[in-house]
Amino acid sequence: MTDPLDDAADLAALAEPLRRRLYRYVARSAGAVGREEAADAVGVPVHTAKFHLDRLVDDGLLEVEYRRLTGRSGPGAGRPAKLYRRAARELSVSLPPRHYDLLSEVLAAAAAASVERRLPVDEVAPEVARDRGRVLGSSHRAGSAGEPLEQVAGVLEEVGYEPRVEEERLVLDNCPFDRIAREHTTLVCGLNLDLVTGVIDGLGCRDVAASLEPSPGRCCVSARVGRSRGTGDGETA
Repeated sequence: MTDPLDDAADLAALAEPLRRRLYRYVARSAGAVGREEAADAVGVPVHTAKFHLDRLVDDGLLEVEYRRLTGRSGPGAGRPAKLYRRAARELSVSLPPRHYDLLSEVLAAAAAASVERRLPVDEVAPEVARDRGRVLGSSHRAGSAGEPLEQVAGVLEEVGYEPRVEEERLVLDNCPFDRIAREHTTLVCGLNLDLVTGVIDGLGCRDVAASLEPSPGRCCVSARVGRSRGTGDGETA
């Protein structure tokens, strides 16, 4: 997951009107665009277009390729032209952080599993969410250090939960699935719990347990040290 503030810094390049027009022209073109073509399209000198196009490259919004426009090769064919195309990188800015793509991945995988196993989606979705959380946790396990709650917080920070450790409790100040959670609270809160539980398992933090502790203005899930799971207050095994 990328930091939305990093994406916002890169997108700031489009605040300049001419740069925005150049980006839009390149992005809507069927193929890569030369600086002369781009300059003609927006009505500026070639050197001006080059400056702004290269700035868009530096900010990761455009990519460059080199190709001879004549189609010829060998001696006398001329130097390859520098061409610009929209970068394959996807940028998304949402403050506070939202990661509806992660929720979509979980639900899509749950839908596929429900068909394969001939079970209702709501029966397989918790397992899928826990598995996704375990993958997130295990990918950080080798480099994790510090107290268990701090380790869990480090992973959840990357997916937008805005974790905060309060003594023996981990509070999540943000729900990365907020809009969907407002409409489908029971489903999304349950998946949040399963995802966080999976992260804890993936990290190997056996003394940490997640539970549902709804509170206005933050995620419905909290985690604590020294709690056994399956005690009836929302923890999952």
